[in-house]
Amino acid sequence: MGTIKEYDCQRGCEKEINESGEINCTYKRGCCKLGVFNWLEGITQDDLKDLFEVRFKNTRKLIFRNTSEQNLKIGDIVVVEAQNGYDVGIITLAGPIIANQLKRDRIDPTTYEFRKIYRKARPADIMKWQEAIAREHRTMIRSRQMAAALQLNMKIGDVEFQGDGSKAIFYYIADERVDFRQLIKDFAEEFRIRIEMKQIGARQEAGLIGGLGVCGQALCCSRYMNNFQSITTQAARCQDLSLNPQKLAGQCGKLKCCINYEASVYVDAQAKMPKITEPLQFEDGEAFLMKTDILKGMMWFSYDPKSMANMVALGNKEVKEIIALNKKGIKAPSQMHNNLVEKNTEFMSAAGEESISRFDNDNKKKKKGRNERSERNERNERKEKGGNRRHRANRDGGNREKREKNHNGGNEA
Repeated sequence: MGTIKEYDCQRGCEKEINESGEINCTYKRGCCKLGVFNWLEGITQDDLKDLFEVRFKNTRKLIFRNTSEQNLKIGDIVVVEAQNGYDVGIITLAGPIIANQLKRDRIDPTTYEFRKIYRKARPADIMKWQEAIAREHRTMIRSRQMAAALQLNMKIGDVEFQGDGSKAIFYYIADERVDFRQLIKDFAEEFRIRIEMKQIGARQEAGLIGGLGVCGQALCCSRYMNNFQSITTQAARCQDLSLNPQKLAGQCGKLKCCINYEASVYVDAQAKMPKITEPLQFEDGEAFLMKTDILKGMMWFSYDPKSMANMVALGNKEVKEIIALNKKGIKAPSQMHNNLVEKNTEFMSAAGEESISRFDNDNKKKKKGRNERSERNERNERKEKGGNRRHRANRDGGNREKREKNHNGGNEA
């Protein structure tokens, strides 16, 4: 039996089991949720040299103080203080970058009481830690069955065991308040451990599980987001997005968090656009608003309210000036000379290539050119054949006349 390697993407480590049964765990950055790029790596700061970020399962990570007087670095598996007993995690950040994490979490390092890092994990600690991890999946399945038996309106999304195996955190989702006192008693009797119930939302569950969004990148909630703001359909309306629930909803079933990213830009751009409540008055008639491009600050008007042909494009400043003239009872000059024919936007690659249909167009042009050339050749061939036939007819006629003259001359003789 050779060495067995397993990758635990929930904790960002690779587990290696050798032939003697010993387990070695190494830190892998690749799949760590809520990962942080340490752009201050290699820089030291005395007041933060004992603070380290320790990662546990999925998105749970905390700041601890090193009191073991051991030299610790990123990637070390350490034993840390817990509320009861101890826990095992992986150091993922160290150095001055910790100050940014504390500021984000609104923690004052001078007054906050950090939990302690006891020591580096020994082989026995890692073995016990892995045994507790192996119990998580079957514990989650059994806990779901017990919750369903009590007919509780809740969903248990994940289970995380403490490093010493004496405690488990049950993450659950519920739309309303749930009385799970009896469920906790049943859990304690069934699993013989301390129980902690932690309620999470649908977005937090998506962050715990992870996945890929429609953009092709990892979910924002598992990659870097930890504060979830409320999202409404008004953010989609101001961006002129289609109010299709299937397109606006993410993997959590809620509105996508990325809808809020550009909403403020559209709100600011919308504030600069004039409000059109009636047609604009021009010397050659009334112009009706047909469509608006908020980001470009352009508005398209048509003299026919039922047709989008021959539209006139005006900037927001020009429209404001025309509205001001109309309020004074003055009709604005005709804008037909500003008639703008919109061009269809073509796909442009990063290399500056033309549209993706360029090959089809070229083929059509080539085919059309070949057809024209073949038709031209056929006409030329027909002309040549006709000319040859006329030439042969003239030649045959001349020879016939010569033979007749010779024949007549012979008779006269």
